Order: sequence, then structure tokens, then C-alpha cells
Amino acid sequence: MQVPLIRLQCGANSYDWGKKGNASAAARFAAATPSEGFTVQDDRPYAELWMGTHPSNPSKDLTTGRTLLDLVQDNRALLAPSVAARYGNKLPFLFKVLSIDKALSIQAHPNKKLAEQLHAKDPKNYPDDNHKPEMTIAITPFEGLCGFRPPEEIGHFLQSVPALRQLVGEDKAQEFVSVIESTKDDQSEDAVGRKKKALKDVFGSLMSSSAEDMAAASKVLVESAASEGASFAAGGVSSTPGSVLAELVTRLHGQFGPDYGLFVLFFLNYVTLQPGEALFLRADDIHAYVSGDVVECMASSDNVVRAGLTQKFKDVDTLVSMLTYDYAPIDEQKMHPTEYPYVVLNRIAYSSGSTVTLYDPPIDEFSVVRTTLKGSGSKATFDPLEGPSIILCTAGKGKISVGPTSQEIKEGYVFFVGATAECVLESEGANDDDEFITFKAFCEVEDHRNGAS
Repeated sequence: MQVPLIRLQCGANSYDWGKKGNASAAARFAAATPSEGFTVQDDRPYAELWMGTHPSNPSKDLTTGRTLLDLVQDNRALLAPSVAARYGNKLPFLFKVLSIDKALSIQAHPNKKLAEQLHAKDPKNYPDDNHKPEMTIAITPFEGLCGFRPPEEIGHFLQSVPALRQLVGEDKAQEFVSVIESTKDDQSEDAVGRKKKALKDVFGSLMSSSAEDMAAASKVLVESAASEGASFAAGGVSSTPGSVLAELVTRLHGQFGPDYGLFVLFFLNYVTLQPGEALFLRADDIHAYVSGDVVECMASSDNVVRAGLTQKFKDVDTLVSMLTYDYAPIDEQKMHPTEYPYVVLNRIAYSSGSTVTLYDPPIDEFSVVRTTLKGSGSKATFDPLEGPSIILCTAGKGKISVGPTSQEIKEGYVFFVGATAECVLESEGANDDDEFITFKAFCEVEDHRNGAS
């Protein structure tokens, strides 16, 4: 019987948008576990740390070198019969650390049906037949573009940013503004449908404009951002101050030159997260991450439909056609985590203000628990789960125990915990202010504690 506590060796991916050297959390975490041939290079960008069974970068048992996929296929009890029955002999989620220095592409992830179609038609660019809803939790301050803004804000930009109106086209811009003004304060199904159709039309017009027109409009846009500063885009009217928009345009132009993404940012919510704050993105939700270090959990898929801010393969027609065109203020894009109920904290942990927080998105493949234990000797004892989990330490140090097996855990260490195993975390901080922070991604199809599924 496989011991249900396995320390993992996890691979880091080097992409252009990653942070360089030890500034990258993904690089530091990868380097914390011995790996043949891996050393952090100061001038190399490190973008992602992958934790899971996905074949593109599978995690390995540090002791034996076997992949985690091999281990769970050989011993289905590590997954739990209910998880294996629904998702097969693999983890249903992929856990990642992203370290972002340069903006990621304007993108969305396909739903299950579209993923199957794209994979069948173009397996090179769409390697999976699975959907990819994802959740992002900040480790360091984060900024990104997530979901469509309220239509009134987009209408404001179409009227106050000449370069945007120029690229979309006067007729399309005016049509959109007319629809928004005629449906103001109308939340009926018909009005919402009209707004979504107008949004699709005007966004499609932007994305189908010629590269020559986009380059010419980019020049005008960048010059306006540089000269207008805080008054850029009639600053202060939208949820994003003009000074922030001007700086974003300048920064993204410095990273990519003329690009459709410079204009897409007027359509999307600009969001900042502090450590512990989170976003959930359903399949078909448009987004682009801009900077910061985050943990990210998603359904096990590597499908991305891109349309800007990237040198990679772009599929603009698919992106424009697949989006839901749902819109909402940014506060509605953020998650509202809750206290995790299935854990016992010892007296020291209670008195020190330690926390155990649950991020539970409206899908079945994964949830994440963030545990912060303060001071030395704070302990969290977790009830057994009817499913597998992966635990990552992002700060501090301590001890992880499953049954009689205990191991050291500190920044960058990653462990797999098999199903039905009670797990205990205990901090070993040198003083009362030290924090031992872990993230646990897990899947539980059947909750044995209350009979729910």
C-alpha cells in the first residue's frame, strides 16, 4: 500500500512573460526541491510551476522518480473510487504557481463542448478535450484584466477615447452607445440580450480591424496617454482612474508595441488583488493577467484561445464567437472565501489569529484551502477528505503529518496527500510574527462528512 504522503518534484516552465531569476516565486519554489539539471539563472524568466498529473509537465515522486500519474494509476485508492469513477485515473485539477512580469495574452478557455471540437480539429494548438475553468489566488499584489466591464463604462470610453472610436468605427461605436443609452437602468431579459449583442458586435469590430489600422490607432492612443495623464479617457468617470489607464497603455505598448490588447483593456475590468484575494473565471470568460505572483487551480487542461498581447498562436474568430459577453463590475468577479469548517486548530493557533480559508468555486473539479499558522507550535488538524489533494508551502516552515509519517515542509515544498488521510500541519516559526502559509488544492466528489455529493 502506497503511503498517502508523497513529496513531489515539480517542473517550472520558462516563458517570456515570467519573472526573472529568484524574483520569480515559481523559480524559487521549483529550486526548493532537488532536480537534476535545474538551477535558477538570474537572466532567465520563470513563468509557471506545475503541480499535478497533466502530461505536459507531470509532477514526480521525489524519492522514486516515478510520475504522480503512474502512482495514482497503479493505486486508485490514492484518488478515491468516486473521483476515479468520474474523472479517470488522474487528478481532475491542475495546480500552478504563476510569476508574471509581462502581461499574458488576451485569452479565454473553451467550455467542454468547444474544447472537444477544437481538439479534434487542431490538436497541436488545443492539446486537451477538456474545459478549463480556473481560480486565481494572489500570493503577492496582483493586477489583471478580467471579464467585460459594465456596458456604460465601455460606452464612456468609446466616446472619450478617439483612438478607440477610430479603430472600432464611428458607426459601430454610435450603435453601441445608442443601445446602452436606450436600455439604461433596464435589467429585463430583453435589455440584457440587446446589450450583449451590441457588446459582441463592437468587440468583434475591434478585433477584426486591420493590422494597419490598429498600428495607426495605437500611435494615437499612446501619444494621448503620454500627454493627458490623469485626464486620459476623461479620467475618473470609469472604475479605473485615467492615470492608471494611461500607465497601462504605456506599459503594455512598451512590452508588445502596437497591439489589439491596448484597446481591449477599455472593454475589460481592471482588477488588483492583495495576498489572499481571489478571482474565479468560468470557461469562456475573457481575461489577461498583467503582473504578480499567484497560485492558480484549474480543471486539468492546457487549452488557451488567444487574441492579443502575445507572439503565440492567435485564434481571433474563435475567441470572438465563444465568449458569453456577460458583463459585471469587478467586485462581482472577485471571490468571497469562507472559513473552512473541517479543521481543528490547537489553542496556540486560535490565540495567535491563525486562519484556514476555503475558496470553493461553483464547479466540481477543485477547491482550495489557504492555511496561515502564526508563531511556533500552531497546529491545524484536517478531517480526512474523500479525494486527493496537493499542498504547497508559500511562506515559512513547519511539519506535515499523515498518520505516523511526518516530514519537514517549507517555502516551495509540495506534497501529494492521498484520499481518506488525516493531515496535520504544524508551524515552526522563530517568533510570534512568523507566518507558515500553505495552499491545498483538492477534489472531493462525495463528502463523507454529511453524505452530500
